[in-house]
Amino acid sequence: MIEDRDHVDETWMRRALELARHADAEHGEVPVGAVLVVDGQMAGEGWNRNIGLNDPSAHAEILALRDAGQRLSNYRFPGAVLYVTLEPCAMCAMAMVHARVARVVYGATDPKTGAAGSVFDTLVSDRHNHRVAVHGGVLADESADLLRTFFRKRR
Repeated sequence: MIEDRDHVDETWMRRALELARHADAEHGEVPVGAVLVVDGQMAGEGWNRNIGLNDPSAHAEILALRDAGQRLSNYRFPGAVLYVTLEPCAMCAMAMVHARVARVVYGATDPKTGAAGSVFDTLVSDRHNHRVAVHGGVLADESADLLRTFFRKRR
């Protein structure tokens, strides 16, 4: 069962990585991609669009949640899994809590603003009425390499 979940997690993370590459190649955005999966099906996708939309809230996770909301005509996603290539920040973590996402799976850790355990533990705080299970490090090297390459090109 764990092996199956690991395989599923890697499969969806590969899709998130495709979206991250798209963010960079097609839009010049920081390469972060996200996929929200409900009942084994893609419900929403997003990639960073902060620059193009002039919107500080246009993170990949937020856009994936918005996309799912439109597709499913709902703002809550109990049982859903959000796959994202970079550890969520506090803003995205709270959006997941409010959306009742069951689990987040991320690639690279964010040592500056990560809110899934590396800097903050927002998703599992007992102060919230909902907690999001966290699984980090899935295809972490590939996710981190995308980010390193992006920022190297910009320096």
